[in-house]
Order: sequence, then structure tokens, then C-alpha cells
Amino acid sequence: MELTKENFDSVVLQAEKLVLVDFWAPWCGPCKVMGPIVDEMDEEIEGLMVGKVNVDEGESLARQFNILSIPTFIIFKGGKEVAKFAGAMSKEELTEKVKQYL
Repeated sequence: MELTKENFDSVVLQAEKLVLVDFWAPWCGPCKVMGPIVDEMDEEIEGLMVGKVNVDEGESLARQFNILSIPTFIIFKGGKEVAKFAGAMSKEELTEKVKQYL
């Protein structure tokens, strides 16, 4: 799901599920590597919702969450940020990071 300043609060902060937000950009090589992995996780992990913020279009959200490098991933649970990490990683590593909050 594409996240914007307009829908972020209603989609992420009021979500009943765990939410993984992927801050990315189309010109970012590591983001291109992580994109399909994140999409697979969205389909495979029960109780997880994935949202994506294109930092070029969502600069205010990137500033709000102090995104200094991409890809950056933030996990939200109950409307609160519970984890934040950056960089490309294996699907197994990202899955492990997410599943500890389910």
C-alpha cells in the first residue's frame, strides 16, 4: 500500500495489525532489491500489513520520522513505533526482525 501524508495516520497509526513501513525511492539500488522481499512478506506473514513511502513524494513523512538513509524500515504496533532499521538485508533477516513483534 502506498502511504502519503493524507492517509498515514488512518492506515498506519490506527491499524489493528502490525505495520511495516518501507521508506524507499525509485532511484535507490538497495530499495529495488528490498521491494520484492517486502511485497512477499506482505502476502506471506499473517497479521502483518506493509506500507511504502516514496521519500521523493513523501518528504514530509521522511522528515517526520527522521529518515536519513534508504531503505529504512519502521515497525508500528498499536500506532507506536517499536523498531527502526535501515539497509538491505536478506528476507530471512527482515522476517526475523518483524516476527519478534507479532
